[in-house]
Amino acid sequence: MKDFVLIVGSGLAGATSARIIAESGFRVFVVEKLNHIAGHAYDEFNEDGILVHTYGPHIFHTKDKSVFDFLSRFTSWNYYQHRVLSYVDGMYVPFPINRDTISQIFGIKLSIEDVDNFLDNEVKNSKFANPPINFEDAVVSQIGRRLYEKFFMNYTRKQWNRVPSELSPEIAKRIPTRSNRDGRYFSDTYQGLPLHGYTKMIEKMLDHPNISVLTNCDYFEIKPELKPIMTVYTGKLDDFFGKIHGDLEYRSLKLDFKTYRQEYYQPVSVVNYPNDYDWTRITEFKHMTGQKSDLTTVCYEYPIDSGEPYYVVMTEENMKKRALYMKEVEKIEEYGEHLFIGRLAEYKYYNMDEVVARSFQKTEEWLRRKK
Repeated sequence: MKDFVLIVGSGLAGATSARIIAESGFRVFVVEKLNHIAGHAYDEFNEDGILVHTYGPHIFHTKDKSVFDFLSRFTSWNYYQHRVLSYVDGMYVPFPINRDTISQIFGIKLSIEDVDNFLDNEVKNSKFANPPINFEDAVVSQIGRRLYEKFFMNYTRKQWNRVPSELSPEIAKRIPTRSNRDGRYFSDTYQGLPLHGYTKMIEKMLDHPNISVLTNCDYFEIKPELKPIMTVYTGKLDDFFGKIHGDLEYRSLKLDFKTYRQEYYQPVSVVNYPNDYDWTRITEFKHMTGQKSDLTTVCYEYPIDSGEPYYVVMTEENMKKRALYMKEVEKIEEYGEHLFIGRLAEYKYYNMDEVVARSFQKTEEWLRRKK
């Protein structure tokens, strides 16, 4: 194969890039290390007939109409609006923190006007570095120590296997709180899940005469044999450069799926467990997909140190290494033969819509340069 663009990975970054480049007239070859397309967005029907997200829950939300319109070419939507509860002090309370959360936790009645004053007083009565120098400071500076300890402190320890003071304040740039009773997790204009699943959506994205796909294929094993005109890389950043600046740390998950012979297991799709048990949250997929069944499947999430890479770990050491690797990326991208896109390739937390938008931006810049 000659004069082709190589895409490493078939998740949202890879599939979006592949489609844009293919529609511009280039032949595209997609290689995927996993034995299926869609990367970590992969979903499938389990043996009980329930559609589950194999790598944990994915909820699409965006304010960007162009991203929503692009994906809508390949799917209809179940217009689900995400709601999360947190199990705190033996109660299920709304999360993010809103007026009802505060009222339930502290046994007080607040008006909408009272909520901001309550949080201001919580912050005034708390100690923290200003400006914040770590995650703990960043959260306490916004909601105070009491709410931080109930909702964030232990959850963070479980999620990252770090004390919160070791993590970057960037993780908590803006803790969402609401003075009203809006119990939605996101407030974006466009929210939902692909009606027939993420796998089906990405399958349609990759269904183009200029696109070929090979799964169960390690890019690094076939790299010497390939001579693409350009490579879009969506894999782990440190792997690409042979770990010349050391290992970057990624956080993984052990996912325990259980099916129960009842219509629903919990009141909403996701319940967080910041203080109790070893898991961080339980997801019940039927709430999100709208599927009807007398059975229901839930997923217990246990964060672990190694395994499939899900999250970048924003410690000072990892961020210093990232800066060194991104200098390498800048050098290599200047030649116009490589693009690095996505969570793993940029070692940066992106929401799903941000991955699509980033793919738009970088592939369209490359296409302009080629014209």
